[in-house]
Amino acid sequence: MSIPVHDPWQWLALLQHELLLFAGVFFLIGALDDLAIDALWLADRFGGGRRTMRRNRAALQHRPLSGPIAVLIPAWREAAVIGQTVGHLLGTWPQPQLRLYVGCYRNDAATLAACIAAARADPRLRLVIHDRDGPTTKADCLNRLYAALVVDEERGQRRFRAVVFHDAEDMVDAGALGLLDECITGGADFVQLPVEPLIPRHRAFFARHVGAHYCEEFAEAHGKAMVVRDALGAGLPGAGVGCAASRRALDWLVAGQGDGSPFAADSLTEDYELGLAIAAAGGRCRFVRARGEDGRLIATRAYFPHSFDTVVRQKSRWVLGISLQGWDRVGWSGGLIETWMRARDRRGPLTALVLLVGYVLVLLTGLMGVLVLAGFAPPIRVTPLLAAVLAANALAFAWRIGMRFAFTAREYGLAEGLWAIARLPLANVIAIIAGRRAVFAYIAALMGRAAAWDKTEHEANPAPGAVYGMAR
Repeated sequence: MSIPVHDPWQWLALLQHELLLFAGVFFLIGALDDLAIDALWLADRFGGGRRTMRRNRAALQHRPLSGPIAVLIPAWREAAVIGQTVGHLLGTWPQPQLRLYVGCYRNDAATLAACIAAARADPRLRLVIHDRDGPTTKADCLNRLYAALVVDEERGQRRFRAVVFHDAEDMVDAGALGLLDECITGGADFVQLPVEPLIPRHRAFFARHVGAHYCEEFAEAHGKAMVVRDALGAGLPGAGVGCAASRRALDWLVAGQGDGSPFAADSLTEDYELGLAIAAAGGRCRFVRARGEDGRLIATRAYFPHSFDTVVRQKSRWVLGISLQGWDRVGWSGGLIETWMRARDRRGPLTALVLLVGYVLVLLTGLMGVLVLAGFAPPIRVTPLLAAVLAANALAFAWRIGMRFAFTAREYGLAEGLWAIARLPLANVIAIIAGRRAVFAYIAALMGRAAAWDKTEHEANPAPGAVYGMAR
C-alpha cells in the first residue's frame, strides 16, 4: 500500500497498526507461556497431585534439630532493623543447636551495635566482622560468613547439618526452621519456603501500594510458578530468604567455585543462582508450601521497599542479575524444561520493551481517536490477523486478571485481591523503568564497572502481631 508523503495521518495510522501487531504478537507469546504454567498448576492441583500441607506450627517450632544448623544474615547499614530481626529470630527458634551468623562490616559500627544489643548475651549469636570496608557485595559478605562457619566447624570438630539464608529485615515463622530441617533430613539438598510480603499500611497511599505490589507478585510466584517448577523437577531459583542448603550442597558449590567460597563475589543475584547451581550439581531441590493449623502459611514475612525509586533499583538489580548476567553466569544447560524455565526468568528486558510499546500505543490510539472524531484522519483498518491477535490477547488478559485476583485474595483477602488488579499499571511502569535501568547497568558492567551492593534500604520491621500470619 502506497502512502502519500504529504499525508501524516496515514503514516500515524500505519505506525499504529504495526505497533499493534508487534505488541500483540509478543503479548500473546507471553500469555501462552503463562497459560502453560496455569494449565500445569491446575492439572497438578485438581488431578490428585501435591497440595499445601497442614502442619502444627508449635510442634515444628519446638522440634529438636537433626544436627547443628547455621543461619547466615549478611548486613550492611541495617541498624534500623537488624536488632529486631536478631531478637525475634533467637526468641522464635529456641533450639540450642542453632547458630546465627550475622555479617557486619568494620566501617558499620551502628549495625554491629544493634546486633549486640539485641542478642541479650545469647550464646547462639556469632557476629562476624568483615575485614574489608563495606559495601562489597552480598555474595562477598556471605562468603565471609561461610569462612567463619568453616573455622567454627574445625574448632568444634563437628559439621553443620544445613545452612539457612535470611536477610536483615526478615521476620521468621515459628515453624520454618523445623520444617526446613525436616526436609533436609528427608534427603533434600535445597529447600525454599514461601515468601509473604506484608502490606505497609502505615505508609501514605502511594507508598502503601508501591510496597504492596510485591504481594500479588509473590502470591502468584510462590503459590503457582514455583509449585510447577517443583512438580516438573526443574531447578529452583532461591529467594535468598527462607531457604536452606544441605552442608554437602555447599561443598559442591565450593568445589565449583574453586576458590574455597560457595559464591562468586561479583554476583548480584547469588540467591537466585543458589538453587540452580545445587540442582546442576545433582542435588535434590524442593519448594515446600505448608500451612499451620490456623490456615496461615509457614513463610518468611517482611516489609518490602515502598518508595518508587528504591523499588525500581531493587527490580533493576534483579533484572540485571537474572535476565542479563544470567546468560553469562548460568547459561542454558539442563534440557528442555530447564531451558523453558530459564527463558521465563530472563524475559524481563523484553517484557519491559513490549510494555513500553503497549503504553505508547495507548497514547497513540487516544490521539488517533481524537483525529478520527475531528475528521482529520480515517479510522484504522483492522486486518483479520490483527483482529484475531487482539481478541486472543483480550481473553488472555481477562484470564490473567482473574488469576492475579485469586492468588492475592487467597493470602490477603478479597479487598487486596481487587487492589492487586488496580495496581497492574503501577507494576508495569516499574517494570519498564527497571528494565531500562538494568540494560544500561549491564552495558556499564561490560565496560568494566565493578559490581557493588546496590542494597535496599529498610526502615522498619512488621509489628509482632503481623509476623506469623496474614497482614489484614
